[in-house]
Amino acid sequence: MKKIFIVEDEPDIANLVAHNLRKERFDVSIFHEGEIFLRSIKSETPDLVILDLMLPGIDGLDICKIMRSEGQKMPIIILTAKGTELDIVLGLELGADDYVVKPFNIRELIARVKAVLRRSEDHQEGNLFVVESLSVDMDSFETRIDGSLIDLTYAELKILSLLISKPGRVFTRHQIIERIWDDYRVVTSKTIDVHITHLRDKLGSYAHFIKTVRGVGYKFES
Repeated sequence: MKKIFIVEDEPDIANLVAHNLRKERFDVSIFHEGEIFLRSIKSETPDLVILDLMLPGIDGLDICKIMRSEGQKMPIIILTAKGTELDIVLGLELGADDYVVKPFNIRELIARVKAVLRRSEDHQEGNLFVVESLSVDMDSFETRIDGSLIDLTYAELKILSLLISKPGRVFTRHQIIERIWDDYRVVTSKTIDVHITHLRDKLGSYAHFIKTVRGVGYKFES
């Protein structure tokens, strides 16, 4: 049974989401404060986290940063009333796998939970891609250059693995969005450009492998 942690300070919303997830046979735990949640995941690892941004004490974005900096790789779905493009881009940059804006449709949220879990399982069966001294391991969710670990967000890792899996193939921004996010409405072309910029910065001497095809999209070419 898949375990899901809900981090939400509004009891009505938390209970609604938990009730519907349990009907789908998920094991669900609710946390109303970020500090308690962060302590909990040190001893118990969920398969997915549904995370509000506006929490008492430490907020959801800081929780994302802490989780990813500590190597926590479980998928995160942000569920929040903050729905500007800047909010969405920032949440995805910090490692969230999906972003749902309140008010929301509970059936759509459940569908997204299942889709994110399915993608996570697919990645666990993933491959190792190696180009010269650059390696992308989708089994361990690690990217290395000359053996040194490169700190990529989950979204950056997924974009890189998509491009490197088909060297020379051009992916449009829309294709990248479709293959990585279930709801293209919450991700824009600008979001992809931001991810690519950060990805190139982190790849250093390998940044030139990610080519911009003007007016079309991106490709990986060694």
